Order: sequence, then C-alpha cells, then structure tokens
Amino acid sequence: MKLIDDIKESYNELVYKVSWPTQKQLINSSVLVLIASIIIAVFIWVVDKIFNLLMELVYSISF
Repeated sequence: MKLIDDIKESYNELVYKVSWPTQKQLINSSVLVLIASIIIAVFIWVVDKIFNLLMELVYSISF
C-alpha cells in the first residue's frame, strides 16, 4: 500500500504543484542553451588550434 500511496502523491505533485514552463519560455531557454553551447565550442576550438600551433612551433625547433 505504501508504494501505491507514493505513486499517487507523486502524480498529484506533478499535476497540481509543479510549475511547468510555457512553450515560449521553453523555446527561449533552448535557444539560449544552443547559443551558449556554440560559443563555448568555438572558444574551445580556437584554444585547441592555438595550442596546436604552439606545439608545432616547439617541435619544429631543432637543436
């Protein structure tokens, strides 16, 4: 019986107490996450390219 009560309480909480975002809020949040992900990916790519160039420079110097 405890399990059934827990499931009923969980359902009631999801239906009546949770504040779900509107479709517009959800889309805005998704776009924001997408843009931030692209910016971070580009930043990491640039840092990687710079590091790669520095390593090529270091390895090309012969003694």
